[in-house]
Amino acid sequence: MTDVSTSLVQDIRSASRQLVREFGFLDKTIAGTDLSGSGVHAIMEIGLHPGVTAKELATRLKLEKSTISRLLKSLEIRGDIIQTRSEQDGRVFGLSLTNSGWKTFAEIDTFGDQQARTALTKIRNGSARLIADALTTYADALSDSDQNANKTGHRFDIVEGYQTGMIGDIAALHARTHGAIIGMGPTFESVVSQAMAEFMQRVSRPLNNSWSILDNGEIIGSISIDGEDLDGNIAHLRWFILSEKLRGLGLGKTLLLRALDHCDEHGFDEIHLWTLKGLDAARTLYERNGFTLANEYVGDQWGKSVTEQMFIRKSG
Repeated sequence: MTDVSTSLVQDIRSASRQLVREFGFLDKTIAGTDLSGSGVHAIMEIGLHPGVTAKELATRLKLEKSTISRLLKSLEIRGDIIQTRSEQDGRVFGLSLTNSGWKTFAEIDTFGDQQARTALTKIRNGSARLIADALTTYADALSDSDQNANKTGHRFDIVEGYQTGMIGDIAALHARTHGAIIGMGPTFESVVSQAMAEFMQRVSRPLNNSWSILDNGEIIGSISIDGEDLDGNIAHLRWFILSEKLRGLGLGKTLLLRALDHCDEHGFDEIHLWTLKGLDAARTLYERNGFTLANEYVGDQWGKSVTEQMFIRKSG
């Protein structure tokens, strides 16, 4: 273990205590709501990960089973959440937000967003990204488990560019993940495969790149930036997907930041992406990183009519 100076430890602890005070965690309610800190975090986690179970939520929030049970009961009485029995296992209940819960989620998210933006406007000399990276690294270091490892302790590697088998792996991931929305069958997977096959012939060009998560040679998560297929100095974010086993490890955010850094380094004016309506966790991640909904329409290019959404992130 690396030796750390006493003064550095004291500085970190002092800043941490100040953060707790500034965030309002010493008050009975926080984030502009009448909820406790645990209630606010529960609403956020359920909104970001629809279908999360009580057991999974307890792990995320580092709370005891009995505490989670009381917390969920209070949120259910408020009308903010519902529990739905799993079709695969009748003993398991997934958690999701009601319309009232989504309103609470939006209030909390807006409060936190404004708080962060206000603070960031006071930071000069391009230090904001350094602060964000440092906070993420420190939070990960505080975690009991490695955020880039599974329960067996295995680390997932993130690699750039084309990888053998990635076209098939990523197309299959998309088909399995979005099949319930887009419709099962060969159409969706075939369209994804064909588009990826064309892109991978030029992925090594400077404006393009792809980042993938490998597990024993298999692609289980990926994101790509196509800097050539849209006009007007616009980058196209494509094929962002994660295997279920990676959910909650922070790797989706890691992949997205790699892609955004690439776009910023190459000076794109805008980044465009298309996604399906209903993928709320992904939408939240996009919006937290500067994307806004620009258009929504019904399309049938995948073989079934679905509502598609276009998001845009402008530079600066």
